[in-house]
Amino acid sequence: MLASLRIVDTGEERVRIKGHAVRLGLDCSHLKSPLAQPTPTEVFDEPVRPEMLRYSATALAMAWFTLRGCAVALPIEPQEYDLLVTTSKGIQRVQVKSCASRNKRGYWEVGIGRRPYVLDKSASKMPYDPDTIDAFFILLGDGGIYVIPSSVLAGRVRISAESYTPYRVGDASSLLGGAPVETGAPRRVSAYAGEFVGPRFLRDPQGFAFDVYSGGEAV
Repeated sequence: MLASLRIVDTGEERVRIKGHAVRLGLDCSHLKSPLAQPTPTEVFDEPVRPEMLRYSATALAMAWFTLRGCAVALPIEPQEYDLLVTTSKGIQRVQVKSCASRNKRGYWEVGIGRRPYVLDKSASKMPYDPDTIDAFFILLGDGGIYVIPSSVLAGRVRISAESYTPYRVGDASSLLGGAPVETGAPRRVSAYAGEFVGPRFLRDPQGFAFDVYSGGEAV
C-alpha cells in the first residue's frame, strides 16, 4: 500500500502514517513491521562469562545488602573499602572480593589482599588494615556468598572459602547460570550476618533472602 502512495517503506514512515490512521480511527494493524518478532530466548541468551565476575561482584553485593533493608553508598574517592553499608550497627565499610574458579586442588582460594601504593605492579600483596574496613563480602564462581568480619581475616592475603562456612550467607548461583550449591551449604543464616544486618532480618529472613537453596529454605 505504501508503495502505491509513492512512499518509501521505512520504520519512520510507518510510524508517521500509523499516527494519522489512529487519529482518523482507521485500522492500521496491517502497518506492523514485516520483520519477525524475536522469541523470548532470542532477546538475550548470552552465556555467563566467569571472567566478568570481578566486575559484577560489587553490584551483586549492593543488591544483597539493599534487599535486606540496608542503605548502600559508594565512596566518592578511591578508598580501601568498596561500599558503605548502613546497618543496625551503624555504617560498615565493606570490601568486595570474588573468585571465579576453584584452584587445582578443587578449593575456592580467594585473594583478599591489596597492592601497596607503589608504582611496581609486581609488588606482593599485603593484608588490609582491619581498622580501615569492617567486613569482606566474597562472591564465588558457584554463587556462594560470604560476609566475613575483617577481624576474622586480619593479617591474611589469601583464604580457602571452605574454612569459613559459618559466614556463608547466600547463594546467587541462579545468576551465574548454575544449579544451587548444596554441598556443605548451611540451612540457616550465620549468626554474624544476622547481627550485621540487624534484628529486622532475623525476624523475617525469607523476606530478605537474596536467593534460595533447592530445598526452598531462605539464606
